Amino acid sequence: MRLDPPALAVTIGQHSSAGGKPRNQDFHGALVQEGAALLHKGVALAIADGISPSPVSHIAAETAVKSFLTDYYCTSEAWTVKTAASRVITATNSWLAAQGAGIEERDHAFITTFSALVLKGRRGHIFHVGDSRVWRLSGETLEPLTQDHRSQLSGGSGYLARALGLEPSVEIDYRSLPLTPGDIFVLTTDGVHGALSPRDLASRLGGQANLDIAARDIVEAALAAGSDDNLTIQIVRIEDLPAADHLADLDDGQLLPPAPLPMLPALLDGYRIQRELHASSRSHVYLATEIDTGRRVAMKFPSADLKEDEAYLRRFAAEEWIARRIQSAHVLAAAPAPRDRKTLYTVTEYVEGQTLRQWMADHPAPPIETVRGLIEQIGAGLRAFHRKDMIHQDLRPENIMLDADGTARIIDFGAVRVAGVVEAMPRSDSDDILGTHQYAAPEYFAGQRGTERSDIYSLGAIAYELVTGELPYGAAVAQGRRLTYRPAFANRRDVPAWVDNALHKAVHPDPAKRYQAISEFLYDLRHPNPALPSLDHLPLAQRNPVLFWQSVSIVLGGACLALVWLLLHR
Repeated sequence: MRLDPPALAVTIGQHSSAGGKPRNQDFHGALVQEGAALLHKGVALAIADGISPSPVSHIAAETAVKSFLTDYYCTSEAWTVKTAASRVITATNSWLAAQGAGIEERDHAFITTFSALVLKGRRGHIFHVGDSRVWRLSGETLEPLTQDHRSQLSGGSGYLARALGLEPSVEIDYRSLPLTPGDIFVLTTDGVHGALSPRDLASRLGGQANLDIAARDIVEAALAAGSDDNLTIQIVRIEDLPAADHLADLDDGQLLPPAPLPMLPALLDGYRIQRELHASSRSHVYLATEIDTGRRVAMKFPSADLKEDEAYLRRFAAEEWIARRIQSAHVLAAAPAPRDRKTLYTVTEYVEGQTLRQWMADHPAPPIETVRGLIEQIGAGLRAFHRKDMIHQDLRPENIMLDADGTARIIDFGAVRVAGVVEAMPRSDSDDILGTHQYAAPEYFAGQRGTERSDIYSLGAIAYELVTGELPYGAAVAQGRRLTYRPAFANRRDVPAWVDNALHKAVHPDPAKRYQAISEFLYDLRHPNPALPSLDHLPLAQRNPVLFWQSVSIVLGGACLALVWLLLHR
């Protein structure tokens, strides 16, 4: 019996007190999600300390924590932790600064310190502004993970040099570090760490299993030590971590080393690798069986020739990461991640069948209704990418599998561009054309970045090829030549003119004149659209080259016969 793979598990304790003050201007919170939210966003803790002179700083502290815990989990899953959290904190700072813009005395405005800890996968991410602190228990003392943003004045007094709401823009300290089961992290406001030394704090953490009790005892000890401020502490202990997985490491920019190609038969991380399914200059795919369950999977290994190419390895690592975020019957699904993966490879479901390229070779002239059904399935898979703000960029027959039931699946994600990942990690994107040139939209060759309409072009090109056996512009797209559409009915007389009109719009050289949405294209493949420009206005040589040259031959033949007759009767 196979146990479920481990997930991130934590224990949290926290306590807050106004101390000797009439109002508690501190605020804190923690959110532990489950399922997909835990996988994609992790666990978040945040603590804030409003400045004492301000009558509204308690609102600032509460707003900062609540906004962070709410808005962080609403950000795109495609964003890294750093991008998502930084955007949320920046937006909160702008709002607080705007609220305090009309207050003449700055120390009466909406100003607060802020520290947050996000635990995702096997890494911790720290965000910090002000003089609240984040610590990690290290032996018999606490190791500080943040630096106070205070400027000291003569006489021992000082002021906050950086805080939320202080200025319209804010600089956020960020730090990422690996996690280990048993790690204990502590977040405190200065009412706690101003009264107790790191060693005192550590001594009260080590022997207490109940972290809520430990947090309360520390606050009481700080009060007994003479703290005259509000006091807040949060404690989190790492109980378990998910399996080592290169997908989580995308947040920190670190990747596992590429796995060497297996010598068959081979065993690797609980899989029995049986035979090679596909090999190219960029990757090798093998059929494997999960030993515990008997489930067959496909394991993809990076090319040994590209093991030093960081951009390639990042795109390779992102393939499985992308597959986990798309739920569609027409997109290849990722398999559960192996628990102790130590090298870079990907694991997906195994689809037993044939590529669309092979199917096209076996069915050179499929019925139009069969073509519609295939394009609708591929289009459904492509829409799943677009809903997640992903552009596939390499849709072609070789990257589509048909299983024994005729279900089509998009199987390769090596060229997929994810908007959030491009923004957070520019090194994972480039100006190179990552897709196959025959199916790439013309705008790629003009140096433009692809859009959803670029994917629609590729879908239209596949539909055209299914119908005619040829590509709409041949090799002219990659060669930068003038593109002239050759109607599909020039190759197949059974193609309705209105279907040809839809194909023409899908592969129009100008992306502005293509379909805006896949659904529009799919609808027009089944329903005549009178709004589409007809191809009847095209010259005969373009509409029907065979008939044109037949006509030319007849005319020339007739002219030759007439000339012979004249010569014979002179």
